[in-house]
This record gives sequence, structure tokens and C-alpha cells, in this order.
Amino acid sequence: MTTLNKLEQAMASAKGLASDLKTFSLDTNDQQAQQLFNQLSTQVENVSQTLQSRLNFVKSEEPQYAQEASGGQPQQQQQQPKQQ
Repeated sequence: MTTLNKLEQAMASAKGLASDLKTFSLDTNDQQAQQLFNQLSTQVENVSQTLQSRLNFVKSEEPQYAQEASGGQPQQQQQQPKQQ
């Protein structure tokens, strides 16, 4: 698994966790629990944003990841015809 894949997986997990925490907040009547879940959700959203920044950096610095992320195949160098 590439670094790009790991970052994307971590980001997806963080977004899912933030969503779950918001749901927990809505599902409880306990004010302290609601506040806790909302704070945790905000913190996890910040982590998600940090991961997104790192993901963007990796894509900009590593050409093979930029190609992979765009769904393109790595470009093959054209071979020069052999001279005899």
C-alpha cells in the first residue's frame, strides 16, 4: 500500500469518525455528552483537514502519486528506433 493510499484511508476513517461523533451527539439527551461528542468531532475534523493538506502536498511533490490519483497510467517513455 502506498503512502497516498494510506493517507486516503486515514482521511476517510477520520471523516467517518467525525460523522459518527456528530450522530452520537444528536442521539443523546445528556448535555455534557453532547458537548463532549461535538468537541471530539471538531478535533477529528481538524485532523482530517491536516491529513488533506498532507495528501495535497504528497500529490504535488510526487509525480507518480499525482498520476495515480488522477486515474492515469504512468507514462512510458517512447523508445527510439535502433540505428543500424
